[in-house]
Amino acid sequence: MTPETARRIARTIATEIAATPAQVDAAIALLDGGATVPFVARYRKEATGGLDDTQLRNLSERLDYLRELEARRLAVLDSIRGQGKLTADLEAGIGKAATKAELEDIYLPFKPKRRSKAMIARENGLGPLAEAILAQRGSDPAVLAAAYVTEAVPDVKVALEGARDILAEGLAENADLLGRLRRHMQKVARLEARLVEGKAVEGAKFSDYFAHSEDWAKAPSHRVLAMLRGRNDGFLSVDLAVDADAPRGESPGEKMAAAELAAHGNGPGDKWLREAASWAWRIKLKTTLTLDLMADLRERAEAEAIRVFARNLKDLLLAAPAGGKATMGLDPGIRTGVKVAVVDGTGKLLATSTVYPFQPKNDLRGAQAELALLIRKHGVGLIAIGNGTASRETEKLVADLLALLPGGGPKPVKVIVSEAGASVYSASALAAAEFPDLDVSLRGAVSIARRLQDPLAELVKIEPKAIGVGQYQHDVDQHRLGRSLEAVVEDAVNAVGVDLNTASSALLARVSGVGPGLAEAIVAHRDANGRFTSRSTLLKVPRLGPKAFEQAAGFLRVSGGTEPLDASSVHPEAYDLARKIVAACGRDLRAVMAEPGVLRALDPRDFIDERFGLPTVKDILAELEKPGRDPRPSFKTATFSEEVQDIKDLKPGMMLEGTVTNVAAFGAFVDIGVHQDGLVHVSQLADAFVKDPHAVVKAGDVVKVRVVEVDVARKRIGLTMKSDSSSAREAVSHRAPQPPRGPSKPLPQSAGPATTASSSPFDALRGAFKRD
Repeated sequence: MTPETARRIARTIATEIAATPAQVDAAIALLDGGATVPFVARYRKEATGGLDDTQLRNLSERLDYLRELEARRLAVLDSIRGQGKLTADLEAGIGKAATKAELEDIYLPFKPKRRSKAMIARENGLGPLAEAILAQRGSDPAVLAAAYVTEAVPDVKVALEGARDILAEGLAENADLLGRLRRHMQKVARLEARLVEGKAVEGAKFSDYFAHSEDWAKAPSHRVLAMLRGRNDGFLSVDLAVDADAPRGESPGEKMAAAELAAHGNGPGDKWLREAASWAWRIKLKTTLTLDLMADLRERAEAEAIRVFARNLKDLLLAAPAGGKATMGLDPGIRTGVKVAVVDGTGKLLATSTVYPFQPKNDLRGAQAELALLIRKHGVGLIAIGNGTASRETEKLVADLLALLPGGGPKPVKVIVSEAGASVYSASALAAAEFPDLDVSLRGAVSIARRLQDPLAELVKIEPKAIGVGQYQHDVDQHRLGRSLEAVVEDAVNAVGVDLNTASSALLARVSGVGPGLAEAIVAHRDANGRFTSRSTLLKVPRLGPKAFEQAAGFLRVSGGTEPLDASSVHPEAYDLARKIVAACGRDLRAVMAEPGVLRALDPRDFIDERFGLPTVKDILAELEKPGRDPRPSFKTATFSEEVQDIKDLKPGMMLEGTVTNVAAFGAFVDIGVHQDGLVHVSQLADAFVKDPHAVVKAGDVVKVRVVEVDVARKRIGLTMKSDSSSAREAVSHRAPQPPRGPSKPLPQSAGPATTASSSPFDALRGAFKRD
């Protein structure tokens, strides 16, 4: 890649991420040198001008795309040059192509292709006929064609069809025309879904799309993916309608194609050329561009779905930890019993059991006695109850048990915990290695207990895609999804930091610069030699060299070791600077950490030197003020209503507390303890207008909601977070809603709720989210 190309890429990315080319150049150099995004974002702020992890992730993704584009550009140039067809104008056009689609449009006429009808027509000598028709507009094309009838071209009709194929191929390979047609279609195309005849019963869950139409440009991700799934399952046909109401020959697409042939006159040749252009538009151009736009639509929808999944996963990973208390995990079940696991404050397994309080054994007393024994024996402070089948029944069992426990001291706190992915972990090789002699079903109870203590430390053991906070996650590009989610996990782990002496290999593997191999080596060294007494002893781990140490050290914590700064996020490379700051306070390091108020009297600018700038100095001051602080929020949990156990218990107007499980562009799903999440539509999240639900709520939030709609048959629960007065005003305003603006030829609208104020917020969302 030439220096000029590198500069062009840097300028493009800088514009997109609101940075300068110099910042982008510095970040690219660091990433190309093996630095990770978390390391660059945290410890190289001077070099990048303070680019954050989101900007750096976007930079990295765009860098890959633009480098692939440049590699393809060179390949295209080489191919055309090898054909002896590269001109100065063509080379300039290829150099200006800003996207892969534009580049491929230009390359299309020169791309090696299978033998086409146009090629056969040329081989049969019909190229001159096409040129003659273009040149002699006043002549009848049929008369011109008569001169080209041969053994290979048996009659005039075949000759004219051959000429038409040649002209149509020229139009289909005209990059400028394709660009204009694509832009036109992007503006006017409508995405239409129809029921496949005879599939109404089987495809009932897609009934919102049996007769659906909306603008291609505005179609939201969840509806696009729903329609595409319906098509893949054989229940829907999905297509693009472009200028459907235009008379034959009058659509903008046909006119643009005809204009390329300069078919403006009224001679026989002009009329024939307009008909040929119309045919080319309908048969070739429109079909090809429809495929392109559908691919663009899928990519756009998948990108949004991946963004939603990544955002929800980040919120879930950074949820508040309950802390290091002895915890009982309960994995509810009916016939198979409730699986029980008790872990100590560090997550070490202490005891397991299985109790059978429900049918068919109905051993309620025996179950309570067993749980009470385990609580007393191990000093259980927290009880984590999985939110799957029999969750509320198990919660009631625990509530009754806690009421029976003698007073005189604090009782355990019960918490409903999402068990998404617990079954995946239980059957994984990691779980088998961790608990080789433990039944698979009991491993799930351990996971439930640990994820209450520290969600991040436990959830990293599960493949991110299995955690179940995604929208149509199985329908999107799995490689792209996996890469995005892995980045989220890496950023979350490094934002919190990892205790070097207690972290599992799964957690250590997510630390900047470590990876699975070094993580296992660290754990093996710890098992063989005991606790790490300092960060510097990491260098004794086999295969962990200076580069890995540089990337990882700042994110690893050593508490109670020989170096107090090892318990902070201050990087070892900046220890001398930190000590200089401490010395300016006139106290030793431990005294400053114990009484950080003295740091506020210092001027950060006094400590800037040739190596460390103001961003690093400020970071060190902030860390010394609150060493080893956890960026996650304080722990709190939702309290479910004892009177509400099932969706049938819900009534409009009920005020309930719940936990946000997923957030999407159309609203937030909330677990209110009835085994079916309710939906707070985006219009119901606040009294004021909400554009982005993530600005109001995030996964893991505890919220107050009011029930506004219950559909037991379809298991749908409508909730609101608006105030009573606001909801009342909205109800009045919705009594006479205006009809939605639809296509010029109205369609039966079963999917209208997405655009109609009075409709249920659940319409068009059926099946959008799945829970593990």
